[in-house]
Amino acid sequence: MAWIVLFIAGLLEIVWSVAMKQSDGFTRLVPSVVSVTAMIGSGVALAFAMRTLPLGTAYTVWTGIGAVGAFAVGIVFLGEAAGALRLTAATLIVAGLVLMKVASPE
Repeated sequence: MAWIVLFIAGLLEIVWSVAMKQSDGFTRLVPSVVSVTAMIGSGVALAFAMRTLPLGTAYTVWTGIGAVGAFAVGIVFLGEAAGALRLTAATLIVAGLVLMKVASPE
């Protein structure tokens, strides 16, 4: 259950980062509210997952999901560059997340 909640926390991490970008420095109301709400939800879900999962594992996976997810949204929806080096870096992050899951004692 903790892994599912952690995955949801990671998805909310993506939502808040994309909404923050769309808020134009918190000058647009709706994206600002979405961003702050998703931040709170992400933090609460992370805290719940940390009740069971080790701190290092939970935090690493949470930030990794958010980072790679925001990177993917940037490429697919915002027209950001998808160069070979950037894709390699994202692949290495995903590999690290998989290793953290495999190495987790749960």
